[in-house]
Amino acid sequence: MSHPAAAGSTFGGRRWLRGLALALAGPVLSTAAAAPSTTQPCRLPGLPNEVRCGQLTRPLNPAQPQGPQIKLHYAVLPALTRQPRPDPLFVLAGGPGQSAIDLASQMAGLFRRLNQQRDIVLVDQRGTGRSTPLICEEPPREPLAAQALSPQVERLMRCRDVLAKQAPLREVKDLRWFTTSVAVQDFDAVRQALGFARVNLLGGSYGTRVALEWLRQHPTHVRRGVLDGVAPPDMALPHSSGQDAEAAFEALLKACETEPGCTARHPKLRTQWRELMAGLPRSISLTHPVDGRRETVTLTPDLLAAWVRGPLYRPSLASALPAALEAAATDDRWDGLIGLNAVLGARQGPAQVALGMHFSVVCTEDQPGVPALAAAAPLLWNDSGRQLYAQVCAQWPRGEVPAGFTTVSTSPVPWLLLSGGLDPITPPRHGQRVAEALGPLARHVVLPHAGHGLMGVGCLGEVITRFFDSPDDAGALAVDARCAQDVPRPLMFELPTQPGQPLQPMAPTPR
Repeated sequence: MSHPAAAGSTFGGRRWLRGLALALAGPVLSTAAAAPSTTQPCRLPGLPNEVRCGQLTRPLNPAQPQGPQIKLHYAVLPALTRQPRPDPLFVLAGGPGQSAIDLASQMAGLFRRLNQQRDIVLVDQRGTGRSTPLICEEPPREPLAAQALSPQVERLMRCRDVLAKQAPLREVKDLRWFTTSVAVQDFDAVRQALGFARVNLLGGSYGTRVALEWLRQHPTHVRRGVLDGVAPPDMALPHSSGQDAEAAFEALLKACETEPGCTARHPKLRTQWRELMAGLPRSISLTHPVDGRRETVTLTPDLLAAWVRGPLYRPSLASALPAALEAAATDDRWDGLIGLNAVLGARQGPAQVALGMHFSVVCTEDQPGVPALAAAAPLLWNDSGRQLYAQVCAQWPRGEVPAGFTTVSTSPVPWLLLSGGLDPITPPRHGQRVAEALGPLARHVVLPHAGHGLMGVGCLGEVITRFFDSPDDAGALAVDARCAQDVPRPLMFELPTQPGQPLQPMAPTPR
C-alpha cells in the first residue's frame, strides 16, 4: 500500500500524496481464441512487440446497469506459444491508485518465461490509468512547505469537486463507486469477456487486498494467487502505517548499533534522533530536490517522521539514513534526507497515483476502523497522516463495504505470500495473519532484510513463475524460495560531502 504521508511511497501520494507509495461457467477458452473478438492490436511504452488492448463498458453503479457507464481499459500480453495455457495471470496494481497497464514493461521483463506459456492481463482498475482516472493534478514543482496539513486538505477538497464534474460522474457522491468490492466485479467481467474460466492472481501491496476480495466473491474463478506485501482488508491504513513505520525505524537503529562501521561513525544516533524530535517544531533551510532552490520550512515531528519513513521502503536507501540524520543533527544539513526521498520518488517512475481513487478506497474501507485502534494504541508517528485522512474522509463520499469484506476465509486454492522483514507498511505481521486465515494451502515466505515490494528481488520472479507453472498444488506450495531468503541487508553508507562524490560503504559487519 502506499501512503500520502510517506514521501514517495507506494498505500501514497505527492511526495506526501504520491507514490504513499481485487462459479465455473462455460468452456475453458484461451486468449488465442477469445482475444481477437474483444481486443485490438496496440503498442505500449517499453514493449518492443505488439500486444492487444481492449475496453469493457461497465455501469458506474452496479445496482443501476442502465445508468452512467465507465470504460474499463485492459491490455493482454499474449503468450508466445500457439497453444497458451487456459489460465492467464492477472496483475493487480497497488496504491490504491496505480495503473496496472503502466506496469506492462516491468511485468514483461520480470515474467518473460511465464509469459511464454500464459497470457498476462493488466486491467486499469476503475479510477486509475485509462479507466476514468481520478487524478488530482499537481504542479511540476511544489514548495516543500506545501506538505503541511492544511494546504493538503484544501487541495484535496478542490480536487474532489473537480473530479465530481468529469464524465460520467455527475456529483460528488458518485465517488463512492470506486471501491475494491466494485472493482472486483469489473475484473471478473473482464475475465468472462476474455473467455477464461479460471485465472491466476498476482497482487502487490494494495493489489493483495483486491486479490483477497476476488477470492471472496468468486472462489471458483481463482486457480492460484501470489500476495506480495500483504495489505489485509481490515488493515485500517492510517493507523497501522504509523505502528509499522515505527517498528521499521527501530530495526534500523538496532542494525546501526550492531554493525561496527555504523556504530563507529554514528555512536549517538539514537540520542540524536530523540533530540531532533524534541527540538521541533522549528524553521530549517534546505535545497529543493527538483530545482535546487533554497527554501525555509517549518519542520514538525510528523514531517520529520515522514521524511525518514520514505527511505525505509527500500533498504538500499535506508542504509544511508544514519548519515543523513547525523548531518541534520550535528550540522543542520537536511539536503541528504530530502535527497533520499527524491531518489525514492524518481525510482517509482512517471506514473501518476490517482488520489481520488485512493481516498475513495481508504475512506470507505480503512478510515472507519481507525478511531477504535488509535484509542487502544496511541502512536508517536504519523499523527498528521491520521489527521489528514480524518479530515479528508469526513468530507469524502463513502461507499458500502459488503458483509464479509474484512474476513479472510479458508482458501480452496494455493497461495504464496511474500513479506519483507524491513517493510514499513506491509510487514510480516500482516502476511502471517492472512496466511493463517487462508489455511493449509497458504505458504508465507519472509525475506528478513527486504523492504516493500519483493517480486523483483533476487530470484523471486523465477520462484513466482514456478509456483504458477507447477502442474499440481503440492508442487506449487513446495517451490524452493531459499535463494531469495538469503538476500543480505545492505551495508550502511556514508552520504557524499561534495557533489559528484560516490557513496562510501562503512566497514562491514564480520560474518
